[in-house]
Amino acid sequence: MEERKNAAASSGITRRDLLRGGLAVGAASVTSHSLFAAQDSASPVLHERPAVADRRFRSTAVEETIAQVKAQIADPQLAVMFENCLPNTLDTTVSPDVFGGKPDTFVITGDIDAMWMRDSSAQMWPYLQFCKQDPHLADLIEGMMHRHARCIALDPYANAFLRSPSETPLSWSVHDDTEMKPGVGERKWEVDSLCYPIRLAHGYWQATGNVRPFDAEWKQAAQSIVKTFREQQRKADHGPYHFQRASPTPTETLALGGYGNPALPVGMIFSMFRPSDDACIYPLFVPANLFAVQSLQQLASIADQVYHDPAFAQECHQLASEVSAALERYGRVRHGDHGTIWAYEVDGYGGTSLMDDANAPGILSLVYLGCSERNDPLYRASRSFVLSKGNPYFFAGTAAEGIGGPHQGLDYIWPMSIVFRAFSSTSDAETLQCLRWLRNTTAGTNFMHESFHKDDPAKYTRPWFAWANGLFGELILHLAKTSPALLRQNLS
Repeated sequence: MEERKNAAASSGITRRDLLRGGLAVGAASVTSHSLFAAQDSASPVLHERPAVADRRFRSTAVEETIAQVKAQIADPQLAVMFENCLPNTLDTTVSPDVFGGKPDTFVITGDIDAMWMRDSSAQMWPYLQFCKQDPHLADLIEGMMHRHARCIALDPYANAFLRSPSETPLSWSVHDDTEMKPGVGERKWEVDSLCYPIRLAHGYWQATGNVRPFDAEWKQAAQSIVKTFREQQRKADHGPYHFQRASPTPTETLALGGYGNPALPVGMIFSMFRPSDDACIYPLFVPANLFAVQSLQQLASIADQVYHDPAFAQECHQLASEVSAALERYGRVRHGDHGTIWAYEVDGYGGTSLMDDANAPGILSLVYLGCSERNDPLYRASRSFVLSKGNPYFFAGTAAEGIGGPHQGLDYIWPMSIVFRAFSSTSDAETLQCLRWLRNTTAGTNFMHESFHKDDPAKYTRPWFAWANGLFGELILHLAKTSPALLRQNLS
């Protein structure tokens, strides 16, 4: 990976170029085992799990579940995909350790040797259900919580972190005009970067009943999250965060001295970047604010029941109420064809962005994240819109249909959008179609990718994208519990 980063730095290649696959062959260097079987020198692909001896972490509970669920899947390729994808984070991306006498877990994204707050939390999420059966897996996730707390203490505005402060920064962020600290990989302020660690911690607590990870350090991180959210309501001023990057791509930098486009301080939390790491057009990013309301409510429960701190719990509830009220007033818009729907971004002045991006949080993924009920009329209308030609990033081709985004450009569908569509579906026929699309668009790799061309799945980005792999595995687990008959269907 060091060679790959150096190559990128010396050649002027950007992160966006790298993730399109131009340097993906170098991704094999980050691990001692052979992850890739190369089709050609420029297009390495992940075909199967590493050998047992080469897996980074092995959970008996996960392996037993894979065997049980795989036996229920009628389609052979779908079964192989499930076996490959569900454990991909454990197999290839985790680094368990001990720091300060406590578990410590660092989780890379896959083909980028750094830890994103969003990705790492989402990658570990599907394994929460196995923690009671596997205490070692519970320790691994506890280590993730401790690592998150230390990262937030270092910089609550950063979206990505390095293994240690002594590591070389990510090549594309070295010259960013922002307050970069040793240990920070990238410093794009995204509201969801602070929501995901709360979601994981609350889920861990609910799954295990274990309060040991909720020490003084974690509480300080939680208080820092609330403080940061308050700062980014921008009631009095811009707050301390600014960011600019010299880039020919407008979505890689921020306007107006690095503080972003203007918006009214209506009570919502300003987000400078989306979960795709692309800059927001309007800073009041609706899905992330809906996610923040849920996260603050979860944090209030932890403050009340774990820390026995009613004052902090009340602070969380109050902020959640402010954001929720602002969302009700400013986040909804009237659409001529779909009725009242959620906007994607607003500015409080009347400016709205009507679209959706594949990444979560987004409008389609609200049900998956627990921010909306599946049958909520506002969600159903919004879902109908984002899965229509009215959404400029909804693409329908000969291979599949789904949502993409500006990060990889027009006509590229992200498989995770198809997963979120299946999670929010009320139709067996639609769910089966989603499974067919997912099965038919791996380009023979039997793993998820970041994105693929709507007419040609062989044109894809990121052969090793653990978050998407875990989402697919989680979907199959979900269907095995809720709709097992669908897995017994022949998808041909």
